[in-house]
Amino acid sequence: MYFSIIIPVYNRPDEINELLESLVISDYYKKFEVVIIEDGSTIICKEEVDKFKSKLNISYYFKQNSGPGDSRNYGMKLAKGDYFIIFDSDCIIPKQYLSEVETELNRNYVDCYGGSDAALESFSDIQKAINFAMTSFLTTGGIRGSSEKINKFQPRSFNMGISKKAFETSHGFGNIHPGEDPDLTIRLWKLGYETRLFKDAFVYHKRRIDWDKFSTQVTKFGKARPILNSWYPEYSKLTFFFPTFFILGFCISSFLFLFGIQFPIFFYGVYYLMLFFLACIQNKSLKIGFLSLIAVNTQFFGYGRGFLKSYLKIIVLKQKPQEAFPELFFKAKS
Repeated sequence: MYFSIIIPVYNRPDEINELLESLVISDYYKKFEVVIIEDGSTIICKEEVDKFKSKLNISYYFKQNSGPGDSRNYGMKLAKGDYFIIFDSDCIIPKQYLSEVETELNRNYVDCYGGSDAALESFSDIQKAINFAMTSFLTTGGIRGSSEKINKFQPRSFNMGISKKAFETSHGFGNIHPGEDPDLTIRLWKLGYETRLFKDAFVYHKRRIDWDKFSTQVTKFGKARPILNSWYPEYSKLTFFFPTFFILGFCISSFLFLFGIQFPIFFYGVYYLMLFFLACIQNKSLKIGFLSLIAVNTQFFGYGRGFLKSYLKIIVLKQKPQEAFPELFFKAKS
């Protein structure tokens, strides 16, 4: 089996340097290739990539901007491997990653897998707080994880693999973003392919975003979900509604509190205390505990608002997704 690592990049040369450095020290003893796709960046990373040509089997391609999904497709069409591994440019790869993937594929082969993410000690406090919000079992990360079976896992494109056969059959990612990864996964299921979570094939996901960008990101996640539900209603789940119920419940509880009815808001206080203590324990930091409350609040309110707005437009009013939310769709050019 020959791995091709596919990495789309947009204006992040510093991240590519860290990612490639982590691949250099991989303990995987077989040959693999790295394919970098510059997605119309104005700050290109070719100079950084060139530094690794003597250390890695690496190729670099520049194309017009058409989004991460189309860029991944572009890279997979050019790749020489029979199994593609896809990373976001803000990931750092543990040295045992490729070995873990090969072990899992040899043990129980699937044509598409997904892995989880973690935070390095060197990450900033905000990055660690956002990582907690995105991965904790008490947040939407936990809600998503508990609603998905290990053997029917929806891989996320920051850390996933897909066989050449499955890519060619499915034609890869669509032009929605975010949401291109569950869209691809569901199409693969409908084509008869299986997916699976590889628990030990994790990456360090260095999300380089501030609070405003994080809010924008999770709001887009919320907007994308009702679109996916309209395309694939058989895969819609009640858990997808939870963040919206959460913020509506919070608003109602706050209103009732003004009239002396304190019981509903009490449950929210208990929940936030649980979040705070768990984040403090996991990160061994009171500061990250407080920042995690901001991160989770941003996550729930951003996703919940986005989901509600999209649900009303797409499900209730039956608007076309591309017209209702043009910012979620790239025009494919590959």
